[in-house]
Amino acid sequence: MSLARLNSTLEKLMPLITPTSVLIGFLLSQTLSPYTGWVPWIFAIMTFSGSLSMNFQDLRRVLQHPLPIVLFLIIIHALMPLAAWLVGSVAFPDDALMVTGLILLLAIPTGIISFMWVSIYRGNIALTLTMILIDTILSPFLVPTALSALVGTKVKIDVLGMMTGLFWMIIVPSMIGMLLNQWTQGRIKTSVGPVLAPFSKLGIALVVSINSSAISGYITEFSMELVYLFLICVIVVSCGYLIGYGSSKLLKFGQDVDVTMTFNCGMRNISAGAVLAITYFPPQVAMPVIIGMCFQQMMASLFGFTLFRRRLSEAEPKLAIDTGAHKALKS
Repeated sequence: MSLARLNSTLEKLMPLITPTSVLIGFLLSQTLSPYTGWVPWIFAIMTFSGSLSMNFQDLRRVLQHPLPIVLFLIIIHALMPLAAWLVGSVAFPDDALMVTGLILLLAIPTGIISFMWVSIYRGNIALTLTMILIDTILSPFLVPTALSALVGTKVKIDVLGMMTGLFWMIIVPSMIGMLLNQWTQGRIKTSVGPVLAPFSKLGIALVVSINSSAISGYITEFSMELVYLFLICVIVVSCGYLIGYGSSKLLKFGQDVDVTMTFNCGMRNISAGAVLAITYFPPQVAMPVIIGMCFQQMMASLFGFTLFRRRLSEAEPKLAIDTGAHKALKS
């Protein structure tokens, strides 16, 4: 199987890969938990791979119309953490660690994997990459700020350590990837990008498994409390998709931006969240983040199909017309 076909297959299996990886982490906890120190390095490689599609020209062009980006940042780093705090405070009034975990689940930056879903539903690719880049650059400052503001002194937060971790895991590999893409005039994206793409998907599985193994001792058996936490996580994550979609519709940004806002406000760099939770907080904080891993891809699939399935059906005739025209020109 070629790397391109392997990558395509892994993309289709992403809704199953993450929950399966969580299960593997629980079953092989004693084997995998000693490797938690590897996770930031694996994650940095994944970030580098994803950033090879970014360039400074797209960034400059999109920044000429900044309103969607400003709205996106307000939603993802102000409204959503506040919503998580409100829901968490009602659902877990006596559990500051669980509330912190919910806030972290919603405060972490948007995920590079959202690029895949925006591409599938024909959203604005340049805007998506710009949102990911800007959010990535600002995340070392915005994530600790949101947590400190909402959690306060209830949970000890290593703000400097978190900022340093985000800097090395996200900003440095992203900038290296962008600079290489710029320097090679896009050649590295077509030569190295396809090689790294499937390994990035496998890297997600490995990161999820290792991080899951680190909290396996806190989820020892199936219980109603676990079901309750799962439902709360689904509710707060759904808010991101709905607020992103609703705000874009309200401001009449256009269908391509509707798609972009929906997935970028709904999805998160959840592997980074798990790394932060395991590294800088008590293990219980990681539970909402790990649970979020289980259903993130399934939620993206559900909201994409529910809100934008017509765009997929519209794309097929267009593809057929383009292909027919290309054949006619060749003949």
